Amino acid sequence: MLKIKVNQSSDYVVEKDGHQTLINGIVENFDRILLADGRYHILKDNISYTVEVLEINKPLKELLLKINGVEYQVTGKDKFDLLMEQMGISASAASKHEQLKAPMPGKVLEIKVSVGQEVKQGEPLLILEAMKMENVLKASHDVTVAEINIKQGDTVDKGQVLLVFE
Repeated sequence: MLKIKVNQSSDYVVEKDGHQTLINGIVENFDRILLADGRYHILKDNISYTVEVLEINKPLKELLLKINGVEYQVTGKDKFDLLMEQMGISASAASKHEQLKAPMPGKVLEIKVSVGQEVKQGEPLLILEAMKMENVLKASHDVTVAEINIKQGDTVDKGQVLLVFE
């Protein structure tokens, strides 16, 4: 079960029941075709929709979608988020990371921040080369950099703490 909020106003409860999708308790039938990475064609009630995923913020469970040219901010809460909310714990605050850990082993190509710098959500923190690919690690939320535990050229292991935030 997911509780979905669209553009900070409309609430929907989305559930899967076998192969059926229920939205607010009503079975919704639609066909979905993947056109390209992050782009879909959806047919529902003989109406065609083109959906493009513009941004994904997994820690905050947010999507920015463009549907037939109109942008929608979609936020989701699963049963665990709702339980935390009932207990008075902010799920978004709990999902914020106070450290940036290496998601994979690699080499630090460039550090884009300095100690004391305030960084906005989505801004690049550093570039990590792994398997001959450059990976830009970005801030998952607004932070201030407290410590930088690596330097350019360092080789890092998966899970190693790279940055610490205030």
